[in-house]
Amino acid sequence: MRILFLGDIIGPNGCRAVVHHLPEQIKKKKIDFVIVNGENCAETGMGITEKIANTLFDSGVNVITSGNHIWDQKETAIHIEKEDRLLRPYNSSQPAPGKGFRVYTLKNGLKLGVLNLMGNIFMKKSKNCFRSAKKFLEKNSLKNDYDFLVLDIHAETNIEKMSMGHFFDGKATLVIGTHTHVPTNDARILERGTAYQTDAGMTGNYNSVMGFDKNIFIKKLLKESSKKNFPKSGKVSMCGVIVEADNETGLAKNIENFIYGGDLKNSI
Repeated sequence: MRILFLGDIIGPNGCRAVVHHLPEQIKKKKIDFVIVNGENCAETGMGITEKIANTLFDSGVNVITSGNHIWDQKETAIHIEKEDRLLRPYNSSQPAPGKGFRVYTLKNGLKLGVLNLMGNIFMKKSKNCFRSAKKFLEKNSLKNDYDFLVLDIHAETNIEKMSMGHFFDGKATLVIGTHTHVPTNDARILERGTAYQTDAGMTGNYNSVMGFDKNIFIKKLLKESSKKNFPKSGKVSMCGVIVEADNETGLAKNIENFIYGGDLKNSI
């Protein structure tokens, strides 16, 4: 079982890169299941629309996770109720439409669960992510409720991401961090068999700040401008990880960085 996870897709430019390059990479890398974080896909770089989600699904994406920008496009609150492949944070403040966890049946009959959690430090208000995770694990377990489990922990701080990785060690196939838009160089398999990386990085133009126009950010930090910023066009690096999972245990056998195209050094 081979799972590809791509970090935050930034704006139309990032979406186009996925549409153009994902199908060939699925074939080349023999990928069985694709998960992407899509909360920055909209034209403004904030949120996602039904049209964009469908375009990503048509390109080979199986599930879209999100985070603090999930509700930035008003239509999402309606669309997420009917689209079970689009997830919002599991620990969202209630009531919230949609789901933060679902199980998907694969072609071979095995089941893959995807859980989306959002951190609490420096983030929009949500339920305590660790208490929510504890309650989740009290009700769900690997090889009983699903054969594989992937957790997207959308958080600002490394402390929350690393702690969540160890909290789920041996109980998930992959714990992957998103939100900070920079791929970390710590992909590894933890002691009990869970693949982990602190942040997947972004699928966007790295000649930027967080995928947005660098000059506007610099001027804002100099207090010289309040101009609205938008996603940066140009060359895109698709960033994430590929995990090879054991069908018998549901745990990871291997994890590798996936960096394709753009300014970053490609790892494939």
